[in-house]
Amino acid sequence: MIPKARLVLEDGTIFQAVSWGAPLCSAGEVVFNTGMVGYPEALTDPSYRGQILVLTYPLIGNYGVPALRRDAYGLPVGFESEHIQVAGLVVSEVSQSYSHYTAQRSLHDWLAEEQVPGLSGVDTRALTKRLRDRGTMLGKIEMPGEEIPFLDPNTVDVVSIVSNNEISFLDGGERPKDQDAPTVLVLDCGCKANIMRSLLKRGLHVVQVPHDTYFLNMKFDGLVISSGPGDPKMCVHPVKNVERALAFGKPILGICLGNQILGLAVGADTYKLKFGHRSQNQPCVERVKMKGLSGSRGRCFITSQNHGYAVRPSTLPQDWTVWFENVNDGTVEGIRHRSRPFYGIQFHPESNPGPIDTAWIFDQFEKEVRNRR
Repeated sequence: MIPKARLVLEDGTIFQAVSWGAPLCSAGEVVFNTGMVGYPEALTDPSYRGQILVLTYPLIGNYGVPALRRDAYGLPVGFESEHIQVAGLVVSEVSQSYSHYTAQRSLHDWLAEEQVPGLSGVDTRALTKRLRDRGTMLGKIEMPGEEIPFLDPNTVDVVSIVSNNEISFLDGGERPKDQDAPTVLVLDCGCKANIMRSLLKRGLHVVQVPHDTYFLNMKFDGLVISSGPGDPKMCVHPVKNVERALAFGKPILGICLGNQILGLAVGADTYKLKFGHRSQNQPCVERVKMKGLSGSRGRCFITSQNHGYAVRPSTLPQDWTVWFENVNDGTVEGIRHRSRPFYGIQFHPESNPGPIDTAWIFDQFEKEVRNRR
């Protein structure tokens, strides 16, 4: 007998479905991702915490899930954190078999082990069109005979759930070991593993600090504000500490949620997008070329994204400007200071999954850190 379940949206829409993974109820914000591949990386991205993820690609799970292994830095390979972060997964069809040389288990088995519910047999095209037209909505996965309340992850401090709760020290190892290499602090608001790896591969010493840590008494040469989930206005401690850090004049790079936190720290406003940007194919144009940066003004980059909030451009102070803009809807994809080494990007230069068109931003940040040390 095929186990039945349903997805219920807050507007009353109900999608009947087949249950797989863990046969559990779950509630969160229903969002969609239009990427064709990369579900192991997407499902472990802390930015999805508290969200029920709808994958629009029609067949999911056909290349299975790799075993958890670690690189020379101790970071997970093929995953962006230690565990699945989504509250639930909704697909049109989940593959009953898989084939890939790295695969060790099926997507069904992985979700079951992690106690995450999955739904299949859903018309994800119709569901995505509804989310696109009505906007992102709360939703819940319910098993037969069970009902649970809706839950809005944007009203709780989800960053505190996904942030590392202790200070960690990592050393770059791909270049010859340099004990005198610059030190970069990563303010962990739900940092993806490949952000850390991208810094370490460039020979930097990296110190990962919890989101609410007062880090201004630590020795560092640059600051990265990481990606993460939820409403940036819930990040009271990170915003305040970044505001203080700006006075130091050291290079600062904000990524995704970090871009929004940087915007709030300089006095700008943020707002919730209708349905967010979640995919590996978002075109972004560099509107203003930063002095000394690679690339050229007006060039378009294809980017990987996962966010539901953005910086309101009209609220930026006069000494700040829009750096990147989304071609699809004109929203802000990056901000920068006009003369000082402070900048943020709404997309993911570390990719995983997605294109590596903008990995040069890490190169530029490394250059800024070394030159201004």
